[in-house]
Amino acid sequence: MKLHDLKPAPGSRKERTRVGRGIAAGKGKTAGRGTKGQKARAGGSIPAWFEGGQTPLQIRVPKLRGFKRRDRVEYQVVNVGRISAYAAAGRFGVEAEMGASRDPAGDPVTVNVEVLRRAGLVGSERKPVKVLGSGDVTEKLFVATDAITRSARQKIEAAGGFVQVLGPEKASPAGAENEVEDAEPAADAEPAAGAEPSPDTDPAADADLTTTPKRRSRGTSTEPAES
Repeated sequence: MKLHDLKPAPGSRKERTRVGRGIAAGKGKTAGRGTKGQKARAGGSIPAWFEGGQTPLQIRVPKLRGFKRRDRVEYQVVNVGRISAYAAAGRFGVEAEMGASRDPAGDPVTVNVEVLRRAGLVGSERKPVKVLGSGDVTEKLFVATDAITRSARQKIEAAGGFVQVLGPEKASPAGAENEVEDAEPAADAEPAAGAEPSPDTDPAADADLTTTPKRRSRGTSTEPAES
């Protein structure tokens, strides 16, 4: 075999179709570009984002408008003054005896999301509720809510009421006090003056228990050597 005998494998190369070489050639006259139009001209390319002249999608989309957090909580808000007014009017299912004749030292009116929903102050029992501090509180209330402002809490407590914030992440102050009282004393706390040390806390009594014996190396004996 010589150099002039080398040729490509059959079917591996295909000759380019010659266009515009007459009608008899199959792709003559318009050369496969159709009849006139933008794509029939030289250099007549259309960008991929072109939409025929209307405003493109990348311009129609609003930009620089901020964003919404994925974990944001949308509260149903209600003012504490309106809750107090509803309680005074007996619209929570509690019978009000002519407004001012109610005993202020009696049991507080319990207010939660179910009560607020039945009274029409909130629209749903599935969404969390936040109590705001607008208005005056004249009734003794026990408010159980998902969130509350500082001013609303102060007004409810000033009127003799109570507030309970729902949710495991916010522990009540009473629970925190119980945890402190029930906690065991520290191991390193000093005994009171005049008190005898307990054998459980005496370091000398626990010396034998806490001291770790040294590991004996191989080939050595712990017995005293004979003289």
